[in-house]
Amino acid sequence: MSGAVEGRLTELGLTLPAVVPPLAAYQPAVQSGPYVYTSGQLPMVEGKLPVTGKVGAEVTPEEARELAATCALNALAAVKSIAGDLDRIARVVKVVGFVASASDFTGQPAVVNGASELLGAVLGDRGVHARSAVGVAVLPLDAPVEVEIQVELVQG
Repeated sequence: MSGAVEGRLTELGLTLPAVVPPLAAYQPAVQSGPYVYTSGQLPMVEGKLPVTGKVGAEVTPEEARELAATCALNALAAVKSIAGDLDRIARVVKVVGFVASASDFTGQPAVVNGASELLGAVLGDRGVHARSAVGVAVLPLDAPVEVEIQVELVQG
């Protein structure tokens, strides 16, 4: 049985994926007190990256924005693996997005909006968060985008 948050995902035509297995020595998410911290989530779909390369070169900003939304969906799956139910999310506290960028690309905030907007659409006011959008030279597996989130859980 799914809760209201997963019902909202269904309304949006989205399905919560399985947790992406770690690529190295880390956990997809950990809990400390009322907070769940996810590891950086790549835009994996069924175990593969749909696109690779630098944003502003091989990957368009629009494609990267969609990939950032996929990262956020993967992050929610990681949160659920700890919380048991996404309805336990009191709020998203922080989002950090990394964008593998061509040397002249400066649109990182618009790319990471894909993650922020997905969280807002799914969680409403609970999805409003602080955020960083950082341009980097390269990401694991040549992914264009990586997103990590921190959420606060309702205790009980």
